[in-house]
Amino acid sequence: MEHERGRYTKDRRRRRRALKTGEAAGGGRKARMMGWALFIPAVVLLLIIVIVKMDIAENSVSRAMASKAMALALADRETCLSSQREHGSHFKGGDQENWYAKYMDYLLEEGYLETEEEADSDFAVGALTYGEAAYAAEQVKPGLSDALNISRKKYGKPIPKEEWQLFYESFLAEADPEGKVTQESLFLYGTPENVSGASPWTAYTSRGVMGFEGESLDAYIDHEITVLCRGSEIIRLTEDVSDQVTYRNVWLVPDGAGRMKLYIGTIAREFPLPDGLAQEDGALADVSLEKGEIKKLSLKNDTVEGKVLAVREDSIEIEGYGTLKLDADFKVYKTYGVVREQRKSQIVVGYDLGKFVVADQKICAALLTKSFSAKNIRVLIMNTGFSSIFHEEIALRSECGMRLTYHGKEETVEAGASLILKADDARLKEGRLRIEPLDPQKEITVAGISRRQGAPSYFGSFEVMREPEGLLLLNELDIEDYLTRVVPSEMLTSFELEALKAQAVCARTYAYRQIQANYYSQYGAHVDDSTNYQVYNDEKASERTDRAVKETEGKLVFYGGEPVETFYFSTSCGYSTDGTIWGAAPEDVPYLKGFFLNSGRKAAGVPGNEEFSEFIRGQGSRNYDSDYPLYRWKTTVTSAMIEEKAPEIGRLQAIMVTERGIGGIAKAVKLIGSEGEKTLKGQTPIRSTLGSRELVYTRNDASTMTDWASLPSAFIDVDETARDEETGIRTFTIWGGGYGHGVGMSQNGAQQMAKEGEDYEAILTFFFDGVEVKEVEG
Repeated sequence: MEHERGRYTKDRRRRRRALKTGEAAGGGRKARMMGWALFIPAVVLLLIIVIVKMDIAENSVSRAMASKAMALALADRETCLSSQREHGSHFKGGDQENWYAKYMDYLLEEGYLETEEEADSDFAVGALTYGEAAYAAEQVKPGLSDALNISRKKYGKPIPKEEWQLFYESFLAEADPEGKVTQESLFLYGTPENVSGASPWTAYTSRGVMGFEGESLDAYIDHEITVLCRGSEIIRLTEDVSDQVTYRNVWLVPDGAGRMKLYIGTIAREFPLPDGLAQEDGALADVSLEKGEIKKLSLKNDTVEGKVLAVREDSIEIEGYGTLKLDADFKVYKTYGVVREQRKSQIVVGYDLGKFVVADQKICAALLTKSFSAKNIRVLIMNTGFSSIFHEEIALRSECGMRLTYHGKEETVEAGASLILKADDARLKEGRLRIEPLDPQKEITVAGISRRQGAPSYFGSFEVMREPEGLLLLNELDIEDYLTRVVPSEMLTSFELEALKAQAVCARTYAYRQIQANYYSQYGAHVDDSTNYQVYNDEKASERTDRAVKETEGKLVFYGGEPVETFYFSTSCGYSTDGTIWGAAPEDVPYLKGFFLNSGRKAAGVPGNEEFSEFIRGQGSRNYDSDYPLYRWKTTVTSAMIEEKAPEIGRLQAIMVTERGIGGIAKAVKLIGSEGEKTLKGQTPIRSTLGSRELVYTRNDASTMTDWASLPSAFIDVDETARDEETGIRTFTIWGGGYGHGVGMSQNGAQQMAKEGEDYEAILTFFFDGVEVKEVEG
């Protein structure tokens, strides 16, 4: 051993001496040449491996992108998000927040994708294999993987993009039989690349704002492209059609320094001001771009102005101009203050708030130049019984006489004489007929309908239009005059003045929002006169309600600078509920919260069935509604009555409240039958299905009432209390409380507060959280 070690040491010393004296120079060159001969092939081999890997990566599809495509074939983006929120994520740490996590989580949760370990970003960005594609295909439909035509050798290999895209067509046909995934052609005019402050993965397109998670679209700005998408989420770009685009009817504003802003869709883009273009305040134009540069700009300067009488799907009716068709690329722009594109619904009927740009006898754009301030309201008058907005015949008269105006003509109806209008009246042939009293301080009576007060009379003017379903009768009047007929129709005139004032402000704020909502814009109206909105002119005005309206003139309820949804109802069960009962997100209506309605104003929670049962069957702590008859009520309903409305369940065996909301309101009720189950979701189906005009209700003061089509409220507890063994009919007792939907202001609660000395502002700020009462600006 020592001999061997000694020989090794001597050889090493000899090599060192040789290197020092040059004795080994020739041998060193040979060694170096041999080293290079081995090194060069190794480098080449390494480069080949890298190139092959890059080519594989370039030619494959990542699990993340494939998962998004497969998930969106099966469900929409929101469903994937909801699934992740409900079941949690398979990813660890910060990877849960990556764009692909929700799609892969959905596939993993539903069994379309598998992983042996906790998923991570390496797993997500790795290439999808033939085997994984085949596995997902088999979950959709047995035998679907045959479309891949794979052998065992290929099972673990990445599937090339071209093969994946061909296979995805087969996958899509089976996973999305309803065709939710569509191919769309669109213009792309913005991404976070050129839009400051844009959210990640946001594409601004001619189809609206879309998402493009995982895709790369920045290079296609100002291109016409074709994409595969589900709803507003782009799955992938399928074709770059052209780098030449024309944005039609865009609003441009020169900045006075040789540049201009183009308002394209919901964003503003800056471009150099073309030579020869005047430095104007703003103009409408068609703008053509090629490779992102303006090649042609065509201004549109012709405008018309007037009060908007109706906004329909493909046209707008303007006073003095009649009905004008809309251009295919019709736009609406707010041109004062912060300039932005608006929706067509922002064009408020009954008002003249701007002008309309016209070209080729079509309206290209509406330019809103003035802010909205509610002065008048347009109300559709329904027939007797409030069953329809359409009339077979309309009869009008006025003690002062009436003036009729129609397609450029005028005629007069004498004082006291009746005007009878039917669908075949020649005066309705070419549009609307306007009717106004000869004395603007007088009223017009509608003799053909009946209200609680009898034949109602109205301030303001009328318009009559002929529609295929019948005649429409529209009353236009000052909003304060309107309120003098709403307040007595919605609240007893004998109530305390401060309660009536609170009602007046609620009604005014509600009307203000409904005018802006424009629900009946196709007919040129804002609301109808029924409980669909606010009951109008069912009862005559009184001195007290007139005073309540006058002493609160112009006052609205605001939250954060905007008028709120001032919902109101008759009576509470002691608790109010929040705005989520109609599907609103709590953050969208933060002022609509549930409270226990006494001076303590304790926030309401969501009680369990046992806790709520104890509360609703008793009286609870004293509150503002405790003394009113409908604070508590009880009735019985038979299984036979409910089976008539839900025959698909067979013989009714049980009724269960399966979900409650804030304050205890029933949000879901399950009907269990011999042949199936049915869940009633929302208070309207619950109240109408469990209610019947045959039911007799015993109220809190021991009085009874009947002939109500629906339950008074959805604050209920239900128990089976009897069964006829011979017929099998079950009897269910319903214990309930309150009358109405339970959101916002309790009218009887407001009355009690007023009796106890609270003024109308204190009442409103009690029922609507965090609000202030003030006059509307403008």
